[in-house]
Amino acid sequence: MSTLPLPKALTQRRTNSLDQEKENFEKSQAISISKAVNSQECPVKEKHVRSTIIGTFHEKGAHTFWSIVLKLPLQENPIVCWKFCHVVHKLLREGYHRVIPDSLRYRQTFLEFGKLWGLLKEGYGKLIQCYCRLIVAKLNFHYRNPKFPGNLVVSDDALDDIGEGDVNVFFQVTCEMFDYMDEILALQQAVFGSLDMARSNSMTNSGQCRLAPLIPCIQDSSQLYDYIVKVLFKLHAALPADTLAGHRERFLKQFKLLQQFYLSSVNLQYFKHLIQVPLLPENPPNFLVASDLSSHVSPVVILPPQNETPENEPVDATLVDTSIPQSEKFDQVIGHLVMFGSGGDVSDLNSTESDDSEKDRLIAQLMRENCELRMELQRVRVEDQRAMDDLRRQLAAMDSQLAEHERTIRDLGQEKEVLQTTATTGCEATKKAEELEKKAKANEEKFHKMKEVYNKLREEHIGLLRAKADIEKQFTSVKTVAENAEKVRQSLEERLKEVETELARGKEEHEAVVSALGASHSQFQQELRTREASNLFRILVGVIHEAEAIVGNSLEELDRPGRHGYMGTPESLLQLSLITSQALDRLNGGFEKFSKDSQVGVIHEAEAIVGNSLEELDRPGRHGYMGTPDVEDLIQSVCPLAHSTSQLIGTGKGVSEVSPNIELGEELALTCRNLGQRALVLLKSLRSEGDSRADEVRSATEALQKSLEAVSASSRALSTSLGEADTRKLGDMVEEELSQMDKAIEEAAKRIQDMLEKSREGDSGIKLEVNSKILDACTGIMQAIRELVKSSKHLQEEIVGKEKGSASKKEFYSRNHRWTEGLISAAKVVGIGANFLVDAADKVVGGRAKFEELVVASLEIAGATAQLVVASKVKAARGSERLSALSKASRGVSEATGNVVATAKACAQMVEDSEVLDFSRLTLHQAKRLEMDSQVRVLELESSLQKERVQLAGLRKRHYHLAGASEGWDVREENGTA
Repeated sequence: MSTLPLPKALTQRRTNSLDQEKENFEKSQAISISKAVNSQECPVKEKHVRSTIIGTFHEKGAHTFWSIVLKLPLQENPIVCWKFCHVVHKLLREGYHRVIPDSLRYRQTFLEFGKLWGLLKEGYGKLIQCYCRLIVAKLNFHYRNPKFPGNLVVSDDALDDIGEGDVNVFFQVTCEMFDYMDEILALQQAVFGSLDMARSNSMTNSGQCRLAPLIPCIQDSSQLYDYIVKVLFKLHAALPADTLAGHRERFLKQFKLLQQFYLSSVNLQYFKHLIQVPLLPENPPNFLVASDLSSHVSPVVILPPQNETPENEPVDATLVDTSIPQSEKFDQVIGHLVMFGSGGDVSDLNSTESDDSEKDRLIAQLMRENCELRMELQRVRVEDQRAMDDLRRQLAAMDSQLAEHERTIRDLGQEKEVLQTTATTGCEATKKAEELEKKAKANEEKFHKMKEVYNKLREEHIGLLRAKADIEKQFTSVKTVAENAEKVRQSLEERLKEVETELARGKEEHEAVVSALGASHSQFQQELRTREASNLFRILVGVIHEAEAIVGNSLEELDRPGRHGYMGTPESLLQLSLITSQALDRLNGGFEKFSKDSQVGVIHEAEAIVGNSLEELDRPGRHGYMGTPDVEDLIQSVCPLAHSTSQLIGTGKGVSEVSPNIELGEELALTCRNLGQRALVLLKSLRSEGDSRADEVRSATEALQKSLEAVSASSRALSTSLGEADTRKLGDMVEEELSQMDKAIEEAAKRIQDMLEKSREGDSGIKLEVNSKILDACTGIMQAIRELVKSSKHLQEEIVGKEKGSASKKEFYSRNHRWTEGLISAAKVVGIGANFLVDAADKVVGGRAKFEELVVASLEIAGATAQLVVASKVKAARGSERLSALSKASRGVSEATGNVVATAKACAQMVEDSEVLDFSRLTLHQAKRLEMDSQVRVLELESSLQKERVQLAGLRKRHYHLAGASEGWDVREENGTA
């Protein structure tokens, strides 16, 4: 059997022993921590916390603690998190000094726990949030002030060393202590606020679970209060009282809360056997009086020894074995070690393995016992030191009081002896005193006289010395001022000569520059006038060309037999003639002003040139006439004349085409052609530049005015001839148009029904669903229009029956021909709109048009029906029931139109969703290419949309302009004037 060398065997046994010891340590720590931080609502047991604290001394840090405790359900159970904060607080106070640096990295963890449990408004949520803030404040305080230990116990000398003898350091430390104290007071307020003190909650497990963390809070607050008082006295001794006003206010607020905290804690039965709570004085110390520091007594917190019973729970590790005295155990261990090291072979080593494990256990037990005894010794020393300091301060205070009493007694004895001596020698002393008093008075009078003389002489001497000193100072200052004034005078004289030279040179340069600028300015003004005149004349020529184009286009339209003129009546033609005549008058006035200004401008410019030539040497800044001929009025009057002439020609063509009197119609067309030609002659004469331009413009104006008068005469003759014939036909036209409108609506509804049946037979899927919805919506709007037309007919019958009197229906329509023309026009538009809607629906169902065309068709027919409603309402009575029925039918058409628009949009979305491209199968190149194509398409559509909007606006403007003169909407004005 092979054997190992003795050193290697020892090393292997030591390694195995250390690993086993580390494993046992971690296991015991895990058991202690899990028993201390559990989910039972009862206070943390001291023995489990003590085992955890001893573990930090054994490990010399808190890494094992944090690795174990973070695995607990801190975010699931509020009681576990509350006990965790309590254990951490105890560990920071009483653990190894490396616990605080090892815990600094977990400040953010505490803040997150506080935010999480702060959302729980009841139970432990608010308490955990306050406790997490307190622990973070304690860690920050020790991070900024590492000289303070975890239990905050330092001597007065150590406190002075922390301040480094610097007032600023003490000032900052005081602020941090205030912040620390605020968190403690906030926690105690939350704890007491969550308890019902009237029900003695301190004796229940739940109440004790909440109150237990206040014990370390009382320990911390007592130390902080003591240090704050001492440091504030130091600050008041070095800084003004106003600077520390904020500190005093904050201290007074905390003093009242801390005093109430201690009073509330003293009265709790639970604290009577766990901690001796100190009491603060009734009045806070007065920091403005330095002697109050001697009367300050540091509050002392005493923790009585606790005797815990097992309570059916075995102790984790036996800290003290009472079966064998410690000295005997130590001797046995040392003896075994000596025997093991002195000799023996490998067989002896194998036989003593069981003894080695027992020795290791005893060594670990002795080490734990040693650590505990050291901690207890340190705590006793600290408490003894604190008690000794308090006794020293009390002894010093009593010594000072005793010395004060002794001084008082001595003073009283001396006064007593003096009084006794005075009483015995009173008689003799009285006589001597009278004599001495007389002598003293005489000597005192002499002394006062001598003193007055001396004081007088002394004051005179002092006054003379002061006067001499003042005179010497004045002389020195005057001498210095004189020297400086002489230097300044010389420098000013030199500077004056330089300035005069520069001024003369600058004056010459200024005159030269002014002369050059005058000449340049005159030339510039001349060029500016010339350019401005040419620009204005160019604009005038452009406007005249545009006007010639407008009139020329009207003449071309007049000569084209396939193009129809504007809708109008002889009355509208007369009104346009009047408008054109007014535009011609404005043009003539603008030309006259332009001609006059041109002549005056030439004269003034000649005078300015002569004046500049004569006065150029003396007045170089003078310039010529600044004005230009007034062309703006002429420019503004050309376009209105052209537009009104063009509209007059187009309307004349339309009236001549519909005239039943062929001769009058041809005469009116010829007169309009002559009017256009003479207007072109006038415009050409305006843009000519010859000397005879004014005469040409005047003759052309007179000719154009005669043409206007001829057009007006022809319009009157035509109006007279058309009056009776048209009015007789209006009655028949109304009936005919209304019947045609009904027929168009019926045919449109029938076509829609046929399309719906055809679509149901031949389509399927999404296409069938889309077509059905569209055709149903179109059927709905047709039914609404049918009801509207029926209500309109009933209202017209009511109007005709009430207002025709003894006349016939046709005579009533003829008498109110404007209103009748409006009804005829509205009926035509409704019929056209119905056919347009059916065609649009047919195209959409067949896939030959977009849904937008259907929306436009529905909006157009809705507008046509609105026109019919307005035409019917013009002569209706306000309270008519049939008028109410018409309004209701009109709202029905609007709702049906909205339904068509919504259906079209929904169907378009359905079609679009069914045709969505599968982007998951696209390559990078394909995706980029499709993206670029989409961007190009978007830009094209935006451009097309803008152009179509401009075109639509122009068409609507033109339509509204023509509708006012041709569709008879001014019937209200006729009724008002009739």
